[in-house]
Amino acid sequence: MIIKKKVKHEYFELVVDGRKRFEIRLADFDAKPGDTLILQEQDPVTNELTGREHACEILHLFNTKDVEQFYPKEDIEKYGLAVIAIRKKYTHDK
Repeated sequence: MIIKKKVKHEYFELVVDGRKRFEIRLADFDAKPGDTLILQEQDPVTNELTGREHACEILHLFNTKDVEQFYPKEDIEKYGLAVIAIRKKYTHDK
């Protein structure tokens, strides 16, 4: 399935550059691993679409409604949730 979502210019650039490897979206659509998420860049001034798009493969989804199985609702409301982008750390020994 192909899903299209608008994204602000600064976040679009971070995804294109490979520095942002996650999206946080309202879960008002169906998606599954293997689906294609097409990010559509918005102009930073007008918020109109620029015509630039970037296709991403969905690797994993996690709905925050499921997080209450890990943390009490009161703690979530007090502290919020941190979304952390990660990758394997490589070391280069000489």
